Amino acid sequence: MAEIILARHGQTAWNKAEVFRGRIDIELDTTGLKQAELLAKYLSHRNLETVYSSPLWRAVQTAETIARHHGLTVEISPGLNDIDFGEWQGLSREEVSTRYSELYSAWISTPHRVRMPSGESLDDVRQRVVVLVNEVVGKHKAAVVLVSHRVVHKVLICALLGLDNSHFWDIRLDNCGLTTFEFTEGRFVLVEHNNTSFLEPLKQDRLSDF
Repeated sequence: MAEIILARHGQTAWNKAEVFRGRIDIELDTTGLKQAELLAKYLSHRNLETVYSSPLWRAVQTAETIARHHGLTVEISPGLNDIDFGEWQGLSREEVSTRYSELYSAWISTPHRVRMPSGESLDDVRQRVVVLVNEVVGKHKAAVVLVSHRVVHKVLICALLGLDNSHFWDIRLDNCGLTTFEFTEGRFVLVEHNNTSFLEPLKQDRLSDF
């Protein structure tokens, strides 16, 4: 039985400021580094077979912190890369809602129908990340960690639960939140979602879903 552990990367300054990140390579901030270390300690007693990561530095930093506790080398996977937000990348939520008011409204109400200007759609993300997960469960028999991004993991969670992308906003995923699926008898079974209990020592306020 394979176990797929989805881990969102730690906090960045742009998470806190509500700036669209996408493919812009933002590093973890001080809080994010502390979150990654607490996450790694929480997983340190798990029998992990390998750790996969998005190519973006914020995810790699998180993944390397996890892998270090297990003597593992992080495997970089383009399939875990963040959504390409296109022209929205580097803009704040307020700027996007003003400059792209109609498209932003559609993103909030019907995200599954939106393609980012000069970027990707949720369907694009879903296609590449599902291919990766199918490869992972075919290759590994123990616990595997996939470190990626909010949009990628939300879309993947929908896919593994048999939901379409219209349910994107029905799922919350915080920085360093853990979501775990067991893969048994050809079925993905959700056993844990958005676990951030290990971050309690930070005594931090919960950020918005961004």
